[in-house]
Amino acid sequence: MLFKRVRDLREDNDYTQKQIAEYLKIHQTTYSDYEIGNLNIPVDVLIKLAKLYNTSIDYIVGLTDETKPYK
Repeated sequence: MLFKRVRDLREDNDYTQKQIAEYLKIHQTTYSDYEIGNLNIPVDVLIKLAKLYNTSIDYIVGLTDETKPYK
């Protein structure tokens, strides 16, 4: 499944794939596979990304257009 917002958030925050992969403690190729939809993103990775970008998992996966995280 392709989550376009994963790439958009990374680019909007001026991160490289390598930087995000290091933050997640995974290989850059694995992260790239998340962005292009070759691999499903595990929940623990979605949580880390949501915290990094100060947003919700729902926003990342396209269930809401509200960028602010839930209270």
